[in-house]
Amino acid sequence: MAGTGSAAAAAAVRGLARPGPGTRTAGWRRLLGPKETLRLLEGSVVHREGALLALNKPPGLPVLGRPGDLSLDALLPALRRRLGLPAELHVVKAPAREYSGLVLLSSCYHTTKKLQQFFTDARWRGQYPATYRAITVGVPAEVEGEISAGLSWQQQGDRAMVVPVPAPGRRSLARKDVKSTLTRYRVLSAVGGCALLQLQPRTAFPEQLQVHLTLLLCPALGDHKHSSSVGRVLGVPFFLSPESAPAHTQELVLPEGPLCAPPPPYFLHTLRCLGLPEH
Repeated sequence: MAGTGSAAAAAAVRGLARPGPGTRTAGWRRLLGPKETLRLLEGSVVHREGALLALNKPPGLPVLGRPGDLSLDALLPALRRRLGLPAELHVVKAPAREYSGLVLLSSCYHTTKKLQQFFTDARWRGQYPATYRAITVGVPAEVEGEISAGLSWQQQGDRAMVVPVPAPGRRSLARKDVKSTLTRYRVLSAVGGCALLQLQPRTAFPEQLQVHLTLLLCPALGDHKHSSSVGRVLGVPFFLSPESAPAHTQELVLPEGPLCAPPPPYFLHTLRCLGLPEH
């Protein structure tokens, strides 16, 4: 659980609310148009080999969207031309809209299907092919462990929310009204009442990581849906901009070996402000 931090650490947290003039909060902004977003994606390539292309996606950019919406999928034809690729790009694996991190693309249909099946089989074998990192408000009581919960969509007012189901029944699971989910976590570093966590989801469900972290009583910084936009770190209230991501896809394990994407600058800036090692 969160503890009492030092005055120096508290001062560092205040820096999150008031970035200095030299600080840039990098990330996709909703004000960016297709051309600016395309340039951002072109500069975010972290791996290119054969039919495979890996990007370091900024938070806030959806992978799929409705016709006319700005999304990664809508920009793929233009991105292919900008990068001089001969064939159409397909999305193999990508983080959710609110996350930053690795997006795996392929220009070969058979490679796309082969890798998608590889990730599915890996989960069935009990492996963890995707690794995320998140900064949390609060430090878990245990250094490592697993978070297991049933998750379900529930209508709350005019919007649908993902909510935990403490003890899902067999019928609800069979009807797929509720899905059993599991995330493995490990504390990489902690200072005061904050921590840098490694997260490895065994299952895939929308907003799984954010809900699991709230069940751990350590909500992710940048989670504006399952925790308040105004958080408290070391007793100091501060506001997080919508550009912050609740989690970053750090690593994907492929048959040929792991692929990694460095955290975005705003994520590293937050670590420095809190005095958390980057690992």
